[in-house]
Formats: sequence, C-alpha cells, structure tokens
Amino acid sequence: MELAQVLVVAVVLAVAVRALVEPVRVSGLSMYPTLHDGDYLIATPVPYWLHRPQRGDIVILKDPEDPSENLVKRIVALPGDRVTIRGGHVYIDGKLLAEPYINEPWTIRATWPPDGTELVPPGEYFVMGDNRNVSLDSRAFGPVPGTDIEGEAWCRLWPIPDAGILSGEHPTLSPAESAA
Repeated sequence: MELAQVLVVAVVLAVAVRALVEPVRVSGLSMYPTLHDGDYLIATPVPYWLHRPQRGDIVILKDPEDPSENLVKRIVALPGDRVTIRGGHVYIDGKLLAEPYINEPWTIRATWPPDGTELVPPGEYFVMGDNRNVSLDSRAFGPVPGTDIEGEAWCRLWPIPDAGILSGEHPTLSPAESAA
C-alpha cells in the first residue's frame, strides 16, 4: 500500500514538473550570440499564465512549417504593433527598435515587408532570431499566434560555463527616429 502511494505521488510530481518546465535544445545559429547551437535551456509557460509575452522575451514556439518541431526566437513586436524593417533596422510604430543583442549588421531580408508596414494581428507576435542573416522567422512565415508560444526560455543549463538565468539585454524603442 505504501509503495502504491509513493508511486502515485511520484507520477503526479513528474506530470506537474513536466507541465511547469520544458527542456529545450538549441539547434542552429539563429539566436547567436545570445544562444549557441547545442545549448540546453529550461523553458516554462508559467510567466504567460500571469501576463502576456513581452517584447524581448526569448520564447519557445511551434515551428509554423513543422508543428512537431520547436523554434527558439525573440519577440520583437506585439499584437497591434506596426512593423517595418528598412536597411537592417526594425521600426515599431515608426520608432527605431534599439537591439543591443545584435552583434553584426544584417543584410538578408533587411527590408520587410517590401511594400511598407505590417500590422501584427490581435493575439499574434512577430518573432526574429538574434542572428538575422541566418534566422528563419516572422519575416518568412509571418506573425505567430500566441497559442503557438509554448513558454519563455529562462535558464541555460549547458554548457556549464554559460549556465544561468537568461536575463540578458532587452530592446528599447527610440522616441526620436522613424522609418524612412
């Protein structure tokens, strides 16, 4: 009887932990230099039970092209934002988005959309990788539904020298500049 109780408690705890945390392996260089190929992260949906995803959050989402796979991206624009990318710079509602985590100029899909500005629909988010020249992101597949965001990456477990909380730098909107 005691063994059965221990097993039930163990199963309940395992299910609860699995619902609260998800291990994620970074595959590819789309989030470099923030994350590296092979990094192991812990993601959790808990923050999004309390508030909506925020600009700058590193999120785990279903791959729009293969829902059985996950992607790791950064939220750049929120529902209702107007996004314009010109010359490798992101503008939100006409204001320049300062992104301190970008470490090199990007030239691939550095103008988007080609015909002006795109409004992020209600309940959807515009996501991009930090390494814009190699990232498959909302510039290719469009904004993603909030329901496809599985959680926020909050901790790196591997490699050990880089282990810790992913607090990092967040983007800010400049009040002075606007898209040309």
